[in-house]
Amino acid sequence: MAKPKAPKPKAPPPPIHKILLALTIGALGGWLASLLQGPLAWMIGAMCATTVAAMCGLPVALPIVFRTAMVAVLGVMLGSGFAPEILDRIGDWVLSLLGLAAYTLVATAVVAVFLRKVAGYDPITAYFSAAPGGLSEMMIIGGEKGGDERIISLTHTSRILLVVLTLPFVLQWIFGFTPGPRPPGGIPLAEAQAGDMLVLTVCGLVGFVLAKLARLPAAAILGPMIVSAAVHLAGWSDAKPPNELVAAAQVVVGTTIGCRFAGVGLKLVGRTLLAALGSTFLLVGSCLLFAVLLSPITDLPTIALFLAYAPGGVAEMSLIALALSVDAALVATHHIVRIFFIVACTPLLFQLLPARIMPRPANPAVKPSPEPPLPGPPPGPPPRPPKDD
Repeated sequence: MAKPKAPKPKAPPPPIHKILLALTIGALGGWLASLLQGPLAWMIGAMCATTVAAMCGLPVALPIVFRTAMVAVLGVMLGSGFAPEILDRIGDWVLSLLGLAAYTLVATAVVAVFLRKVAGYDPITAYFSAAPGGLSEMMIIGGEKGGDERIISLTHTSRILLVVLTLPFVLQWIFGFTPGPRPPGGIPLAEAQAGDMLVLTVCGLVGFVLAKLARLPAAAILGPMIVSAAVHLAGWSDAKPPNELVAAAQVVVGTTIGCRFAGVGLKLVGRTLLAALGSTFLLVGSCLLFAVLLSPITDLPTIALFLAYAPGGVAEMSLIALALSVDAALVATHHIVRIFFIVACTPLLFQLLPARIMPRPANPAVKPSPEPPLPGPPPGPPPRPPKDD
């Protein structure tokens, strides 16, 4: 009778000085990026800063429990974007929302094939890198399914930067507008009400527990997002997480990403940026094609649909819509629905895809590495000790 295998011992948590150094570098990077008012400034700034630190050999590390807690905050934030007023106008946007779902599926498939066949990504990493939105969500879910979180995060980050930095210039050239300053995303922590914070905390905890019981993928973000969306659509609360808390969540998620780049070479970063450039071109081209085709069907302006489908941030696309006197509520709603659709449907579709299209790794915890192995002796059994004469 075979003996049961002993449980694999858990890896010890990293030393406290590595955690403090990682969070300090991440917070400084996020703060500097926020001064530049970039997209997802705290997350991208923290990720870039800790990535450079990790690649330079600094001792940075962050346990997974930090990320689990903070992605729940991001889930609650996404759900809080669903206001009751949306229900009054949703009937006018049924066709455009259906078109949005079709665009998301088609664009994801096209970009996934490009990343797989042209850029040389493995199937799982290509699939979760191809979604037109959800940087932190796709990184988290893709990592759980066996993809390379470093490649997924780099690809999505590059796409966001390319879209947000170039789209205003393109629209200025076509429509002749100049964007203004970026509006604030929420309320300061000092103005937050205790009752509102209690509601948001309950949304996060209840959503996480229910998602775990239902065995939903990415329970830490999907559960809080669903419960928060239900509470806000029902009109029971209009509370949103404070800016400082959302910034802290972005710093933790970005720092976690950056810590995974320890030992990664510049060659990998450069190759990923080139792949992201091609995927961004495909996403924006698909977005423009769908906007042109759906405009006469939905009786909505082409520019409104283009901004509503554009693979950029909610705040940035809404700001451009305001500058063009386009319906900002339409643009913001479509972006929120797009993120919700991506987070909810991408992992479910992944499970439905046959193994011949989406091979599953034998051990999802082991991430495929595009980097060549370090030089050293070939793997094999250890040499036998010499016999005593």
